[in-house]
Amino acid sequence: MNAVIISVGDELVTGQCVDTNSAWLSEQLTAHGVDVVCHITLGDDVERIKEAVGEALGWSRLVLITGGLGPTPDDVTRYGIAAAIGKPLEESSTALEQIRALFARWERDMPESNRVQAQIPTGGSVVSNPRGSAPGIRLQQAGAHLFALPGVPSEMKAMFEAAVVPVFINQVRTAHCTKAARIHCFGMSEAKLGEILVDLMARGRNPSVGTTASEGILTVRVVARGVNEAEAVQLLEEDVAEVRSRLGHIVFGVGEDSLQQVVAALLLRQGKTVATAESCTGGMLARRFTDIPGSSAYFLRGYVTYANKAKTELLGIPPSDLDDHGAVSEVVAQAMAAGCRAEAGADFALSTTGIAGPGGGNPPEKPVGLVFVGLADCDGVQVRRFLMGEHISRAGIRDRTCKWALNMLRLKLLDSGL
Repeated sequence: MNAVIISVGDELVTGQCVDTNSAWLSEQLTAHGVDVVCHITLGDDVERIKEAVGEALGWSRLVLITGGLGPTPDDVTRYGIAAAIGKPLEESSTALEQIRALFARWERDMPESNRVQAQIPTGGSVVSNPRGSAPGIRLQQAGAHLFALPGVPSEMKAMFEAAVVPVFINQVRTAHCTKAARIHCFGMSEAKLGEILVDLMARGRNPSVGTTASEGILTVRVVARGVNEAEAVQLLEEDVAEVRSRLGHIVFGVGEDSLQQVVAALLLRQGKTVATAESCTGGMLARRFTDIPGSSAYFLRGYVTYANKAKTELLGIPPSDLDDHGAVSEVVAQAMAAGCRAEAGADFALSTTGIAGPGGGNPPEKPVGLVFVGLADCDGVQVRRFLMGEHISRAGIRDRTCKWALNMLRLKLLDSGL
């Protein structure tokens, strides 16, 4: 079975909003053995929606549309679908009752404008939306299934699982099975990683292997197809094991794993604690630790020592170190980590100091993007120097500094746990 995903919304084509729905739907469909052949992104334009839907129904068996089902004049997806199949819209009593019931639960009067959300093409049926006011639309046309779902991700995901998956899952599983995995890596360039996996990435190979890069994280995608689930699982597991073997400690997790989740699990497993002393990251590193539920078991405290005075008063850094070497230096990063560990009484301490920009750099010695990360433990302090380049934004430099710090601690914990 093949599928087309259509995303609707002026905010998508003007760059005001990122289309995460298509990525999520593609991942789900691929895991269920459906071949996604096309993503289409459109503005709120009836004629263009009509054309796209008409074409998609002609050469795919499953068409998924997200967005444009709201109550405002710019929500025109229903009109485009009706035009594509040549059927008028009619008010669905089922949909209207669902909308009214939702507003009753909210203890609010339903605005008359919400009534338009009960309009569906003649011959179609309603997809219940338990989380919002926009019912979905389902219809069949010339052997193809079409589902229109709200653009709100939480609503769309719940409706997809409840209403869309049951329609096609049995058909797909009788034909073949697809299994997929995502392997996350940090600390290597995409080009180098590609050289290591080049033979696995050959076109036409099963499993198919590819890579994506996002904000410093490299993800290896493995998609295996088999005549049944057992074969697909075996092929997938063999390739995942091979990728892990070749990349070693560059791999930090799979699926939904984040660096902070992986580090948190290692800290908990080993019964260790950590504290942070931050300058350029301004508390972002501490937040990543505390974003994880149960972080009080391993995260003791965080110091945001942005000003030099704070570095001296809270971490005991000699003013002479700051005067002689500057706040952005190996010496100060080392002192920050050591002082933080001593003050907090933690097993580990991480420090960050750097020039996040866009101003403040002093090339060539201290350009924007220069960062030092310190890691203190019972054996002393190690400091790493990173030069990220002025092409990376302030937010990007701060984000990657946190990732480098987390990765340094991850590698240390792995070494300690061997």
